[in-house]
Amino acid sequence: MSESLDFGYPWWLSYGHLTVLLPALALLAVALRRGWRRWVVALLAAGVIWSAGSFLIMRFVINVNGEPMLPTARFFERGTGRVLDLGAGTGRSTIMVLKARPQATVVASDLFGESFDHHFGHRDSPQEQLMSNLKVAGVAERATIVTADMRKLPFEPGTFDAIVSAYAVDHLGRQGIPQALSEAARVLKPNGEMLLMLVENDAWARFAFGPALSHGATRGADWWKGRLAEADFERRR
Repeated sequence: MSESLDFGYPWWLSYGHLTVLLPALALLAVALRRGWRRWVVALLAAGVIWSAGSFLIMRFVINVNGEPMLPTARFFERGTGRVLDLGAGTGRSTIMVLKARPQATVVASDLFGESFDHHFGHRDSPQEQLMSNLKVAGVAERATIVTADMRKLPFEPGTFDAIVSAYAVDHLGRQGIPQALSEAARVLKPNGEMLLMLVENDAWARFAFGPALSHGATRGADWWKGRLAEADFERRR
C-alpha cells in the first residue's frame, strides 16, 4: 500500500459539516413526509444548504489537507536558489514551492513547539512527520529541516534567495509579528522575494465557519502593509 500525505489538520475542517448535514437531511425528509410547519421545514432546508455548501467549500475549495498549488506564478520565477519556509509545519508550503520550482532547495524551519501541537496534534517527532510528507511528495532530497524560532532565526544575514511563509506569522502576537518579519528581511538576500500567505476571513471562510478560522481577524490589509513596510519590505503584490 502506497503512503499518502498527512498534513495533520483535524478531521472536522474537511468533514465536520457532515455531522450537521446528515441529521438535517434526515429530519427534513421526516418533516416533508409528515407535513411539519413551514417554518420548521424552511429552517431544516437552510441547515441542509449551509452544511452542504460548507462541506463542499472546505473539502474542495479551501482543502487544507490537500496538496497546495503556488498561488502566484510570479513568486521566485527564476526558480534556482535557496528558499526558507518560515513556519513549515507539516510541509504543505515546502512541498508547494519544491513542486513548482524543481531547481530550488528549501530549508523547512519551524519551532515544532506548542503552536505545532495545537494545530496538528501532539506527535512524538513532528520533524519525522514533516520529512515523511516530503518523501511521499518526492521532494525530500531538496529539503532540509531546521528547528528554529522565526522571531530569532539561526541564519546569517543574506542567506536565502526567497522566503515563503504560509499561515504561520499570523499566529504570532503583535510583538512577535514585527520580530518575525524583521528576521525574514535580515536573512533574505538583497532583492530577494518573500511570499507571505495569511489566513483571510473571506467570504468562503465566513460562510463555512464564521470567525472560527480567522487568525486575528482585526488585522486587515493596511495593518499588514504597515508591518511589512516597517521591516523594509517593498510590496509588489
